[in-house]
Amino acid sequence: MVFLGFGKYARADRIYALEPIVGDERGNGRRTLVWVEGMPDAMVASRTQETILEEMGAEPSHAESGRRRTPVQDHPTLFPDG
Repeated sequence: MVFLGFGKYARADRIYALEPIVGDERGNGRRTLVWVEGMPDAMVASRTQETILEEMGAEPSHAESGRRRTPVQDHPTLFPDG
C-alpha cells in the first residue's frame, strides 16, 4: 500500500500513472494525480510523484534523477574529511 496523503492509500501494483499537478491547479495539498486501475478518475495526492515512486520502490527516471535528494553523508560540503 502506498500512502497518498489525506488518509488515502492505493495498492502499488494498481497504480499505472502519476501526473504532477502544475500551475493554478496545484496548492492546498494538491501535488499529484494518481491513476489507479479500476477507478474511472484520478485520485488527488498531497505527495509529489517522486515521493510516491520512492515508496513504491521504483528507481527515478532520467528526467527525475536531477531532482533526487542527496543523502546527507554524500553531501560534499557537510563532511569534507570523510
